[in-house]
Amino acid sequence: MRIISYNVNGIRSAINKGFIEWLKTDPADIICLQETKAVKENIDTQPIEDLGYQTYWFSAQKKGYSGVAIFTKIKPDTIEYGHKLEQSDFEGRVIRADFGNLTLINAYYPSGTSGEERQTYKYQWLDEFFDYLQLLRKTRPQLVVVGDYNIAHTPIDIHDPKGNKNSSGFLPEERAWMDKFLQNGWIDTFRSLHPETTGAYSWWSQRFPSVRLQNKGWRIDYICITDTLKMKLKDARIYPDVKQSDHCPIYAEITH
Repeated sequence: MRIISYNVNGIRSAINKGFIEWLKTDPADIICLQETKAVKENIDTQPIEDLGYQTYWFSAQKKGYSGVAIFTKIKPDTIEYGHKLEQSDFEGRVIRADFGNLTLINAYYPSGTSGEERQTYKYQWLDEFFDYLQLLRKTRPQLVVVGDYNIAHTPIDIHDPKGNKNSSGFLPEERAWMDKFLQNGWIDTFRSLHPETTGAYSWWSQRFPSVRLQNKGWRIDYICITDTLKMKLKDARIYPDVKQSDHCPIYAEITH
């Protein structure tokens, strides 16, 4: 099972920048998108379906905002839209697909960059999502949680850790949440296979075009798995050369 997670920062924009052409290269069996900023009805999905993907969308109620989607060549047994938390579901942040005994969750974690109110909500969301996952594990122990976590975990996950120590996405409380998460039976697939790799980022600010050229980025996108899947993890990569967004796709391969 080849899985990609990709914050496209607007699916229509990404399509205009070659997203469909990239899909034609068969990058994965399952493509999980965040920040689609669209509803399915506004997208011509035929070119995507012609490539063998079934598409499932969970959009925000606010137009042009947030939203997640799963494109899959493997037919899921069930799809669950949202995770029964009102504000999160209103913002279109979580979609779940079950494939046999494996459950895939695609999530777009809130950003706190717009101010204190959203940062406070981010902490609330993180706590609620952690509890949701821990409860789900009791009945679905083989879990994969992909998405834009909006957190750079350690200093090697960000180009300037000292300069960003007070920046949302690298705050001590956010990094502590990642510590707690990974200490409770979760595995960061990329770090598991590339523990010392530096300069491996998945997002670059668009404010200055030179930032990506100079690789001044953050690793804030993750594919994490429960430790029950550790022996099934075969590969994990980041694809910085795919450029339809300010993020790039990340990849993991799991035997299933």
